[in-house]
Amino acid sequence: NPFVHELHLSRLQKVKFCLLGALLAPIRVLLAFIVLFLLWPFAWLQVAGLSEEQLQEPITGWRKTVCHNGVLGLSRLLFFLLGFLRIRVRGQRASRLEAPVLVAAPHSTFFDPIVLLPCDLPKVVSRAENLSVPVIGALLRFNQAILVSRHDPASRRRVVEEVRRRATSGGKWPQVLFFPEGTCSNKKALLKFKPGAFIAGVPVQPVLIRYPNSLDTTSWAWRGPGVLKVLWLTASQPCSIVDVEFLPVYHPSPEESRDPTFYANNVQRVMAQALGIPATECEFVGSLPVIVVGRLKVALEPQLWELGKVLRKAGLSPGCVDAGAEPGRSRMISQEEFARQLQLSDPQTVAGAFSYFQQDTKGLVDFRDVALALAALDGCRSLKELISLAFELFAEEQAEGPSRLLFKDGFSTILHLLLGSPLPAATTLHAELCQAGSSQGLSLCQFQNFSLHDPLYGKLFSTYLRPPHTPRSTSPIPNASSPGSPTALANGTVPAPKQKGD
Repeated sequence: NPFVHELHLSRLQKVKFCLLGALLAPIRVLLAFIVLFLLWPFAWLQVAGLSEEQLQEPITGWRKTVCHNGVLGLSRLLFFLLGFLRIRVRGQRASRLEAPVLVAAPHSTFFDPIVLLPCDLPKVVSRAENLSVPVIGALLRFNQAILVSRHDPASRRRVVEEVRRRATSGGKWPQVLFFPEGTCSNKKALLKFKPGAFIAGVPVQPVLIRYPNSLDTTSWAWRGPGVLKVLWLTASQPCSIVDVEFLPVYHPSPEESRDPTFYANNVQRVMAQALGIPATECEFVGSLPVIVVGRLKVALEPQLWELGKVLRKAGLSPGCVDAGAEPGRSRMISQEEFARQLQLSDPQTVAGAFSYFQQDTKGLVDFRDVALALAALDGCRSLKELISLAFELFAEEQAEGPSRLLFKDGFSTILHLLLGSPLPAATTLHAELCQAGSSQGLSLCQFQNFSLHDPLYGKLFSTYLRPPHTPRSTSPIPNASSPGSPTALANGTVPAPKQKGD
């Protein structure tokens, strides 16, 4: 799982970190924060007095010379104080005319902006919300960063246009740096590249980031040490080394220039090969890490498993709950009724379990969702019985004829509950499955063929719906390298590497 990082320390290493963490780390972190705030006057001075129209063009003259060199020097001092005593550079950085865009990977830590230093502070893409962060906001204005708002649908379109404008300016603008993975991993595999860096269809230069230290204290993955622990442990290291390698410029083919996703996938494979790690289909959708299996996105660790842990911790056996739900008809329940149905009294447990279900605008959940989740966690039903129950709960009566059909909303809900698929991800797959018939819905036979007998998706259902508390394993997470595991089923059948220490 590339989203998980476990740091295993020997007894001697723990003693060393305790001593250095008490003596070295506080001094380093304090001095680094002082330097960080010293960056603010240089960042402010470069943009002070300039209008929004003037900031739409690259800054030149004395502002560029004085402020750029000041920020560059203080930034290097900042990382030096945190323990990054050496930045080893390999290869040659291309000019802005040769490669208007730089793509850096693997993105594994909040220390990765150190790659901006050997790249001569290229422009970056950042969340618009970061403008309100003290000092960081000033540095983004200094950088003339391209800002994207996750809450504004039109923002992404403006970002695409701005990236294309700068990338095709003929060297007028400095290079733009992207971390195309979009989130941090444990650098054991490359996550799926997002197409934003490749939309302009111009040549890009891949940049590899390595931390060749004896102990990996820098990785900041979805599951693992938090920000403060990573910062403290890294500052406790006597010396941290960073390797930055510039690969040859990648010139896209005409087909790649027309298809940013195809372009991104090919660059990902080139960089993965140079790093000696797998290129995977793993990515983040919202706050959930997912992989691609055939035409479907599924969660690496379905929330159903997490729900099972919460209920078992509360001493609840799903099989003891009367989860009767009326087939084909929704019944919305509140959190209070949810607690009564599951016989839960602890408010924290109730809130935690209730949050696993999709809520409507009034904060209610469909009791059919609860019934199906409890049936899956019970483990007493066979896979065929569970699939039949899912169909019965969410299939709808036909206006004409006695048969019942599973339409896209019900299909998406089932896959979201059982496999952790993002709700919109199953719509296209449902349409493709319906093409075999003459209706807009799936019959029970078609749904069973998909979930039980399909060579790819059948294995996926049997893997994810194995009872999480089975005696064969103390962990609900299947071995990533086993043939039936979610990762092994991903496109390309490239297994994700094992967790550190396995």
